[in-house]
Amino acid sequence: MKGIFIVNSVKKKIIHIYCPDDKVEIISSLCDKHLFTGIVNDYSINNYKDKVFCHYMSSDLSEEKQFYLVQATKYGANVEPLVSYLDATLKYTEVELLHSNYFLHQKSFSILSKKVKQRNKRILDLICAVILLLITWPIALITTIAIKLESPGPVFYKQKRTGRFNKEFFVYKFRSMRNDAEKNGAQWASKNDARVTKVGKFIRKTRIDELPQIINIFKSEMSIVGPRPEREVFISGLEKEIPFYRFRHAVKPGVTGLAQVSYPYGASTEDAIWKHKYDMYYIKHHTFMNDIKILIKTVTVVIFGMGQ
Repeated sequence: MKGIFIVNSVKKKIIHIYCPDDKVEIISSLCDKHLFTGIVNDYSINNYKDKVFCHYMSSDLSEEKQFYLVQATKYGANVEPLVSYLDATLKYTEVELLHSNYFLHQKSFSILSKKVKQRNKRILDLICAVILLLITWPIALITTIAIKLESPGPVFYKQKRTGRFNKEFFVYKFRSMRNDAEKNGAQWASKNDARVTKVGKFIRKTRIDELPQIINIFKSEMSIVGPRPEREVFISGLEKEIPFYRFRHAVKPGVTGLAQVSYPYGASTEDAIWKHKYDMYYIKHHTFMNDIKILIKTVTVVIFGMGQ
C-alpha cells in the first residue's frame, strides 16, 4: 500500500516512510501532525541519493522489502528508524510509535548500561545538592516560618512516590496545601487548586516547595534531573493509556526534568502523555551537558516565575 500525506505548511520536508501495511493509518495520522510530506511504502524509487528513508517496525517487513532499504542505504539515502528521525526533528519522542523491538535494538539508552555515565550523574547530583543546601537554607528557614504562621499542620509533607525500578520511596516537600487536602482520597494536583494555601501558591510557583528533595538526592532516591516521580495510584491508570509508561522508572526520578521545563503545568492524561514524550527523549539522549542545560532552564523558570 502506498500513500502520500501532505501537511498544510509553508515548510515541507519530504521523507519516505516504510512500514507494515497495517501501520499505514498510524503513519498517516503522524504525517498530518507534523511539518513534512510523508510518502509511505513507495518501493518504486530508484534514485536514492540525498533522500530521507525512515522505517517503522522494519523487522515485520518481508525480506525483499528489507533488502530494498539496504539498497537505499548503499546508494546514498539517509536511512534510519522513524522514531529516531522524529526525535532529532521534534526534540521529543512520539511514544505511540514505540514498540518492543525498538527498545531491544536501540543503542541510545547508554545511561542505563554505561557505569561511567551513572557515576558522573551521581557526582553532579551530589555537587548540586550541596550547592543548593548552602544557597537556599535561609529561604528554607523563612518558608518554614511562613507555613507555620499561615496554617496548622506539619511544615514538611512526605508522600509515597514510585522511583527507579518501580521501588516506592517517600518524597519530601514543603507543605503547600491544607493539612486535610486529601481527606477524600488521592487527587491530581491542578494549576488553580483550591486546596493550596497562599504561601503554598508562592512556593509552588517558584518551586521552593521542592527544596526538601535535597534529602532524597543525598539518600540516592532521586537525581537532580530526571522524570518527575509519580504516585503508584496514578501510574497504574496511566500505564494503561500510555505506551511503555513505566520505562521512565529505568532511571532515578528528578527534582527537575526536561518535561518540566518544556511543557506547561498539566493535570490530565493528555498532559501526562506529553510529559512522557519528553521523559522518553531525555532517557534516550541523556548527556552531562543536557543535564546542565535543563538546570539552567530550571533556574530561568524559577527567576521569571514560570513554574508549576
